[in-house]
Amino acid sequence: MLRRPPVALLLILLLTGCPGKSAPSGKGGGNAMASADNAPVPILAAQAVQRDVPIRLSAVGRVEAFETVSVKAQVAGQINAIHFHEGQEVHKGDLLFTLDARPYEATLHREEANLARDEVDARNAEKEHQRYSDLNRRKVVATDQYDTARATAESKAAQVQADRATVEMARLQAEYCRIVSPVDGVAGEVKTHAGNIVKANDTELVVVNRVRPALVSFSVPEDELGTISQAMLAGPVRVSVIFPDGKDPVATGTLVFINNQVDPQTGTIRLKASFENAEKQLWPGQYVNVSLVAGMIPAAVEVPAEAVQTSQSGPSVFVVKGDGGVDNRPVTVGRTENGLTVIERGVSPGEQVVTDGHLRLRPGCKVEVRRTLDSAETK
Repeated sequence: MLRRPPVALLLILLLTGCPGKSAPSGKGGGNAMASADNAPVPILAAQAVQRDVPIRLSAVGRVEAFETVSVKAQVAGQINAIHFHEGQEVHKGDLLFTLDARPYEATLHREEANLARDEVDARNAEKEHQRYSDLNRRKVVATDQYDTARATAESKAAQVQADRATVEMARLQAEYCRIVSPVDGVAGEVKTHAGNIVKANDTELVVVNRVRPALVSFSVPEDELGTISQAMLAGPVRVSVIFPDGKDPVATGTLVFINNQVDPQTGTIRLKASFENAEKQLWPGQYVNVSLVAGMIPAAVEVPAEAVQTSQSGPSVFVVKGDGGVDNRPVTVGRTENGLTVIERGVSPGEQVVTDGHLRLRPGCKVEVRRTLDSAETK
């Protein structure tokens, strides 16, 4: 008894569009089966184009402040007043906090009085020194008396210099009771309030971030380091940032920093780009998408990325021939960006490549191109 072929095998034979040996004509509709087997396979195709392709690197970056300063008190004391509000834009030298300066002002007055007293003593000692100097020249007084007068005058003069330094230190401490912004920037959260006692160089009062300009830090694979270095030698390297939920660049800046070592754990190198950020669109800590153009590939051939098929033997594309057939060609691929892949070898400009319908194709198949696109239209 003859065994019936499996249903799945019958379906495969019916659906295939590739040409093969036709079934012999005869009873039972053999001619209809042959006609179905020889029908062209419908496909979508695109035309390979040649153009200068930018070498574009993409990464996820994080916005950083151009400068970050933690404001602390340089002297201990009680906070009398806060002269700004959280989130306010401040300028270098703007008053932020005032401490109770009375103890330091009292110390300053005391040291100024000590200085005045010692200046009088120094003047008197100098007069005595001059008098003994004259007497010594006339041999009226002993030399040791003259030496004592001279040493006293020098000691008093040195004491005056020490007093002046003490007065200057006391004046600085009184001035430190006025805490000003060290940079232009945006004030963050206030960490303490009026009435609290702060210690010198201990309590963080507020953090001021300079956000204009702003920096964006990101990492790229170490393989791209040579390309980026060459681009920087040729001129400024432009960097664009895009918000994660957007498509268009929101700011364009310049690459300003390449780290001095590759991260051995990730195999990447850290870069930074500077942005003017005039409208303060970029905020420290924010994540953005980064796009960097590191040069151009001249006269590159591009095809839609979906045209490239990958197998154990490597990448290949189906190329539509002039007689309506297809040729499966191995290719050497380059960069892929915005849905387009650079073909370094294997496809010529103007040739049609299959972008949809690959599963039913074999070498020698006839195809029916339902639609042909220029590669530029597929972006």
